[in-house]
Amino acid sequence: MMDHHMKGNILVIDDEEVMRDVLKSLLVEEGYQADAVASGEEGLERIRDGFYDCVLLDLMMQGMDGLQTLEEIKRIDPHLVTIIITAYASIENAVQATKIGAFDFITKPFKNEELLVKMKNAIQARVLTLENLRLRRSFKQQYDFRNIVGKSARMQQIFDLIAQVAPSRSTVLIYGESGTGKELVAKAIHNCSSRSDGPFVTVNCGNIPTELLESELFGHVKGAYTGASASKKGLFEVASGGSLFLDEVSTIAWDTQAKLLRVIQEREFRRLGGLESIKVDVRIIAATNSDLQKDVEERRFRDDLFYRLNVISIHLPPLRERKEDISLMEEHFVKMNCEENQRPLRSVDAEAMRALMEYDWPGNVRELENVIERAVVLSPSSVILKDLLPRDLVYHRPERDGKWALPEDGINLKERITDIERNYIMDALRRTDWNQKKAAKLLTMNPTTLNEKIKRLHIKSK
Repeated sequence: MMDHHMKGNILVIDDEEVMRDVLKSLLVEEGYQADAVASGEEGLERIRDGFYDCVLLDLMMQGMDGLQTLEEIKRIDPHLVTIIITAYASIENAVQATKIGAFDFITKPFKNEELLVKMKNAIQARVLTLENLRLRRSFKQQYDFRNIVGKSARMQQIFDLIAQVAPSRSTVLIYGESGTGKELVAKAIHNCSSRSDGPFVTVNCGNIPTELLESELFGHVKGAYTGASASKKGLFEVASGGSLFLDEVSTIAWDTQAKLLRVIQEREFRRLGGLESIKVDVRIIAATNSDLQKDVEERRFRDDLFYRLNVISIHLPPLRERKEDISLMEEHFVKMNCEENQRPLRSVDAEAMRALMEYDWPGNVRELENVIERAVVLSPSSVILKDLLPRDLVYHRPERDGKWALPEDGINLKERITDIERNYIMDALRRTDWNQKKAAKLLTMNPTTLNEKIKRLHIKSK
């Protein structure tokens, strides 16, 4: 007899003990590894905990029937092939099962040879599907890691961590300043996981008012609140089978945090105004530019939710702490923008490159990408010169030995002070996603005064 694992792992779900024993014996004799369970619920637990190539599923069972079990199997693993066993009288239900996603069905009484042929076909289909998925994931993984550019030791560690955590279903929390590429990392985790064929849904929690966020996440039934003229699916339902990326998770209101915790723990929720519990299979990836541990200590964020989210944490360094990556990123963004704008390939001259290296990049990678895009679009020749870089960047002077470096040819002090003021205001606005009230607080300034300065200095968001 050949090695059991060579032909495949089979799970038999049937509430008739005799049928379970007959099927298991037949499969083992034929060289398969086989397990048998008596109910849909027990079968689903086995599938969640183990790896199977095919399920033999009886349609008519006490308790959870075959169709319900099949629907749940498809939620857990959409690519797991299932063969339905049915009595001839229930053939209509078997056809329904193939519409839900069953690979094939066989009617009782059946010949052993007929079952084994169907089993062989199912396993072949499973092998082809998995190989196709592996190739697609390999391509996606290469594509994603090209998008997150970095040769520094810190970025290499992050690439290793992404590859390590992606295959699991563990929740990931990404820390990093605005513009460091948190969403790119979340997409890489999704695309390198077994969920890569499922949806990747992004929710920017900081941009959605509290009263609308719950409706966005959980959906609502018709009449749940004034203006709810029709029922609406929430993003948890939309993301089922895939990943839900919760950006700026620290901004979620306290009461909503409790509801989010319940979904993570119980994998089910109710739409606003609804009574029905909806089961959901979603991997949560969260991100924050806040110190979430400090928020927990200061009672702004629930500790129980924090521990649920912070299972695996990835800390993205700001660009100023990995300046050795700037030249590589500059090349990447120049090439990308030349292709997108149908321009011949540009290069950055030495003086402009020096300015890029000396700048502190408060807006991080996003700011560098915007600077390069602007320079590519405005450059009249094949070389990007320093005068095509933003004034704030060119006239930025790093601190040396605790003192501001004075250029040999001197400076216009009034102009320089204006530049410093503009830099700090731009930094505060970027950090707060252009929320003037929050930016004013960071600058210890009255919001009205800040607004006047923004107008006077002609500061505009892109």
